Amino acid sequence: MNSLHQHLLDTYRSAQHGTPAPPLPGAHDWRALRAARDHRRFLKVLRGVPVRLSRGARTPGP
Repeated sequence: MNSLHQHLLDTYRSAQHGTPAPPLPGAHDWRALRAARDHRRFLKVLRGVPVRLSRGARTPGP
């Protein structure tokens, strides 16, 4: 069973139970990748390793 089949099955089940439909496959991939990257950054800070800020990262203002 691939992710599309699983999504269709979950959508059918949610319709039968009256619950909200699940998100489409891949809808939160970027969010998951960003969370993993931020977690690795957090672990580096705990170890005392210098962390580079990405180009789009914002620093807190005055």
